[in-house]
Amino acid sequence: MAVLENLEPKKVFYFFEKLCQIPHGTFDTKRISDYCVEFAKERGLEVIQDEANNVIIKKGGTKGYENSEPIILQGHLDMVCEKTPDSAHDFKNDPLDLYVEDGYVKAKDTSLGGDNGIAIAMAMAVLDSEDIAHPPIEAVFTTDEETGMGGANAIDLSVLKGRKLLNIDSEVEGILTTGCAGGISLVTEIPVKREETSGTLVTLTISGLQGGHSGIEIHRQRGNAHKMMGRLLNAIEKEAQISLVDIEGGSKDNVIPMNNTARILVAEKDAEKIVKVTEEMKAVWDHEFMGDEPTLAVEASLKANESKKTLDRESTEKIINYLMISPCGVQGFSRKLQGLVESSLNVGIVETYDGYIKICHMIRSSVESQKQFMYMQLDQLAKMIGAKTSITSEYPAWQYDPNSELRKVMEITYKEMFGNEPEILSVHCGLECGLFLGKRPDLDCVSVGPNLLDVHSFNEKVDIASVERTWNYVKAILTALK
Repeated sequence: MAVLENLEPKKVFYFFEKLCQIPHGTFDTKRISDYCVEFAKERGLEVIQDEANNVIIKKGGTKGYENSEPIILQGHLDMVCEKTPDSAHDFKNDPLDLYVEDGYVKAKDTSLGGDNGIAIAMAMAVLDSEDIAHPPIEAVFTTDEETGMGGANAIDLSVLKGRKLLNIDSEVEGILTTGCAGGISLVTEIPVKREETSGTLVTLTISGLQGGHSGIEIHRQRGNAHKMMGRLLNAIEKEAQISLVDIEGGSKDNVIPMNNTARILVAEKDAEKIVKVTEEMKAVWDHEFMGDEPTLAVEASLKANESKKTLDRESTEKIINYLMISPCGVQGFSRKLQGLVESSLNVGIVETYDGYIKICHMIRSSVESQKQFMYMQLDQLAKMIGAKTSITSEYPAWQYDPNSELRKVMEITYKEMFGNEPEILSVHCGLECGLFLGKRPDLDCVSVGPNLLDVHSFNEKVDIASVERTWNYVKAILTALK
């Protein structure tokens, strides 16, 4: 028995559950791409699959819509793979373990991939239907959106005839997204030197933070485990000389990191001081977060008489100072749209290698000059400590179009269905519409979606009732585009 078979809308949740059975993390999209190709072939639909595993499926218009302008339905195939620290889930091989609770669909101990499986499921439900009135459909399923938008960068849009593009990658119902921030994924590599050191090995662990999407949820001021570890190490260093062995945490630059582990060597006489400072910092953070990080854990474990190749004094100082002073979090709010974050930074990944520490940042802004300014800040900071930076991906902002025909149709349809006006805004995250517009400036793009909560984290959940309302809205939009 399928877990979601009794949920409405049946077809949408049927296809969503099918997608959840296929591993589809970023850069692991071949299997889910092939599934979409087979779906199209089984229904006799025209399908294109490119080398990046992007899929385009075309379906003719229904009776009375045969000669209408095609509508592009768009979403991405990949998901962010996050799990609880004690989860044994293998994202490369295991299906998601779905369950329903309190009106939400969730996955046991892992992220869910509602971002953006719900979009793919809705598009497939339209393509599979025989009773939904619609113009010709061009369904565009991209890959690797979550890390650099590789699929959208690679896709050839010249095969599309449609000009109106409905992206279903928004996460709050009742909002028509008509613009988004641009972004830069930046890697900093800090060179380090090592030396043989002996003493008590202290393993410092910060875990249990809520994490979340580094764009959509950056304004919530959730704890960033890497910045917190820098602060903890700085506090410890005031009480004892330390030598850093390694530091690790985070999995994606666009995810607010939920955990960080650092190992240090200290003199045996200072070991208990470290434990005390760690306990004191936990109390400080509990006070500062005021209940917003209820499962935060900050721990120090000791192991005496250890010898390790540690970072030397200068290298240890460089890493602590970088984590302490590198900018992170909200950097500015929009001057035009009240409450919207304009610019932000997230330090998402910290990894240790023999000769360097690698730190990955996500830079976002709806203002290009501010995006570049934040990049320059990090680049200058890196130069001050002898580090180097590299941009692994960059995408443009999507600017609001006051003359959007699609938005006007969607506003009218929304008011007719729900009796009130939808909210029109830009969002502080990257959407593929910006890249599409760079390839096809004539596109008319709007993004919608149901309520998706805590995306990019193992707390992710999809609001079932919201999916049904959004699905009915999407169908009504298609009907209105005659």
